[in-house]
Amino acid sequence: MEKCKVIGFGDYHHHDDQEYTQLVFGSEAKDGTNNIIYQFHDDDDDSKYSTSGGAIKVEKLTSYVIRYVKAEKLRSLHRLKLWAVGSATAAFFLCACLLQLTTLTEFMRKPTSNFPSSPQQIGLPPQRVYESNGFLLVSANGGLNQMRSGICDMVAIARNMNATLIVPELDKTSFWNDHSKFEDVFDVDHFITSLRDEVRILKKLPHHLIHNPPFSMPPVSWSNMSFYDKVVVPRLQKYGVVHFTKSDSRLANNGIPLEVQKLRCRVNYRALKFTPKIEETGKKIVELLRRNGPFVVLHLRYEMDMLAFSGCSEGCNTNEIEELTKLRYAYPWWKQKEIDSAKKRQMGECPLTPEETALTLRALDIDPAMQIYIAAGHIYGGQRRMADLKLAFPHLIKKETLLEPSELEPFQNHSNQMAALDYVVSLESHIFIPTHRGNMALVVEGHRRYLGFKPTIIPNKRLLVYLIDQYRNGSLSWNEFSLAVKRGHAGKFGSPTPRLGIPGKPKEEQYFYSNPYECLPPFAQKSS
Repeated sequence: MEKCKVIGFGDYHHHDDQEYTQLVFGSEAKDGTNNIIYQFHDDDDDSKYSTSGGAIKVEKLTSYVIRYVKAEKLRSLHRLKLWAVGSATAAFFLCACLLQLTTLTEFMRKPTSNFPSSPQQIGLPPQRVYESNGFLLVSANGGLNQMRSGICDMVAIARNMNATLIVPELDKTSFWNDHSKFEDVFDVDHFITSLRDEVRILKKLPHHLIHNPPFSMPPVSWSNMSFYDKVVVPRLQKYGVVHFTKSDSRLANNGIPLEVQKLRCRVNYRALKFTPKIEETGKKIVELLRRNGPFVVLHLRYEMDMLAFSGCSEGCNTNEIEELTKLRYAYPWWKQKEIDSAKKRQMGECPLTPEETALTLRALDIDPAMQIYIAAGHIYGGQRRMADLKLAFPHLIKKETLLEPSELEPFQNHSNQMAALDYVVSLESHIFIPTHRGNMALVVEGHRRYLGFKPTIIPNKRLLVYLIDQYRNGSLSWNEFSLAVKRGHAGKFGSPTPRLGIPGKPKEEQYFYSNPYECLPPFAQKSS
């Protein structure tokens, strides 16, 4: 059987690749001829990191020294002394190198963390002084991560327009009915002070402007900076206050000045910190998981709202389909009402079901003993729909099973705060696997790239649906199915790649926040 080489994890920073693969995926997957069909590799020469190889070199050097001394013992004492000094220096150098490489290897084996070991005292950046063109109010819309990326765009836009930004208002009218304020989710003081060298940010509109109605408008989706310069700045100067009624996808992915792209990243990865309470609770979840070894975060996007919105009903019974359809029609901002679920699934536009997810993880040889943290709300269909996944991977974990009810109580009934906890855990996982390309999947993928290309498996849903149907109807054996899944996901692990742009089709091109290429380490850009 043909070997399937999967390139991903080892391409950037896992030097102990075989050990890491076995740690996460268990034993090496083999086909019927005992060939390894699923392996990760590193382009670097692993021998230069081997302490045993260094020991052999020292041993050979010592043997050579003895023979050389015997052969040259009749030479002058002066030359022998010089040679002895040189040999000793070389041996010392080799030992020092081996010691450093051993230390580096041990360091690489330790789990990486984004949590600082101790509070860091960082001085405030100097405040930027500029003449403001007016005040910008922003009503962010959508769930946590849709609002998060929108806020990043609004900061960059305000900076470009020389506007004064008022702390954005979070969406309180969405399906989740979460009334959390900005300061309930994000560290508002850090947000303001960390960006003071770029843009002036106030918590509230000045008192003398509160009663003046602002000029309200939704910015045009996927706009470039010229739209804001030519259309919005004149309105700022005329009315004094402009209110953006939407924030999602209001800035293009590509064709944006480099300094603006870098500011979007700075806001996302440095200025938008969660509140200390969210950070502390998220850190505790991570610590509890790590006590039992590595873990995978599975963003199982199979909640009721996603199924109703998408119109996907694979595996649902008649009553459930009827319930989801009624919900879709009940929300006017979900514009598409009549949806062909089967056709949409075949196109790869539906979230993977829990059953499809179980088959996919098994086919990818994820170790059955691995901890699988479910980053999601209530799974539609409950235990009935989770049965296959639970059977294949017994160690399914949610935050509700790790923490005491009292620890989660402050976040209950606040979907954005609960999602923030999952976000923290997702960044710290050994592997992140989303079952649908929603906003959380996209933003977390990009954040993990920024943190050093942490492994993220992006399911090819269109291919998976086809293969799963072929396996279920008996057209493919398990080995054929598994090998095809591995082949189809070769290299799809969040490794360094340029962002894909499609002129004139911003919805179809790669999202800026899933691959913020301009902000990634220089070695990543060179390697691609």
